[in-house]
Amino acid sequence: MRQNNFSQQTHFIGVLLPENITLTLEDCRRYMKEAYGCKSGHGTPIHVTLVPPFRLPDEYSTADLVRAIEKDVLPKDLEFTAHIDNFDAFGDRTLFAKVLADADWTKLRDETVRAVLSACPHCTKKDQRPFQPHATVANRDIPAGVMTEALQVMNEVNLVEDFPVDNITIFERDGGRWKAAVTMNLSSD
Repeated sequence: MRQNNFSQQTHFIGVLLPENITLTLEDCRRYMKEAYGCKSGHGTPIHVTLVPPFRLPDEYSTADLVRAIEKDVLPKDLEFTAHIDNFDAFGDRTLFAKVLADADWTKLRDETVRAVLSACPHCTKKDQRPFQPHATVANRDIPAGVMTEALQVMNEVNLVEDFPVDNITIFERDGGRWKAAVTMNLSSD
């Protein structure tokens, strides 16, 4: 049943990370694949998710999402600098680069969710948990019992970086992979 829901997801919205951080995290993904056989998510560009995957009903289009974000989010000048402080995990299920949560991230997520829901009501819902921005390295197929060791190896990378949160990207499912379909610049220049 879960796999069926996953295959019906058509879109999600996130923030693409700069190339230098992307290359480091792609190296981390390769390590997880070679060391532990992890392949889940490797077809997805490195990003921080703002709106998790959802199914966009047929009566709406990506262009509707773009218009809503351009109208309701971009004019608010929400660009800011974020900070990655090494790696962490959600239990034994997801290993990620730990992006420090703050009010800027929460505001960007909330404004984006609001815009999506105004463009296509009921296609998603706001997560009620506190927002924890993160850049996933491996998830869903991490073997049991290896997370502590994997985290130790990842934290030896010593990934401590600031980066500009300067875009909102709409991702679309293309076959079995996610692709960055539309990237909009957050800066007001």
